[in-house]
Amino acid sequence: MPKYVIEREIPGAGQLTSEQLKAISQTSCGVLNKMGPQIQWVNSYVTADKIYCIYNAPNEETVKEHAKQGGFPANSVSKVFATIDPTTAE
Repeated sequence: MPKYVIEREIPGAGQLTSEQLKAISQTSCGVLNKMGPQIQWVNSYVTADKIYCIYNAPNEETVKEHAKQGGFPANSVSKVFATIDPTTAE
């Protein structure tokens, strides 16, 4: 299944409390449960003013529908074509 990186512009994201992050996560999981197994949340990275999310999904439209149903921004959705890390250099 294709992997996507979603950039969500959320001013002050780095200042969100653990309770706020928990609520966001619960909302996301609730939408995922409704949408079914064709979309999977892998993990997210919270920075100062953005959250970068990694999802497995059949297409970009499914990712955008998750954002719409959850009330989340999806300012950029990019398909991952390859993954590299230090072992790639070996």
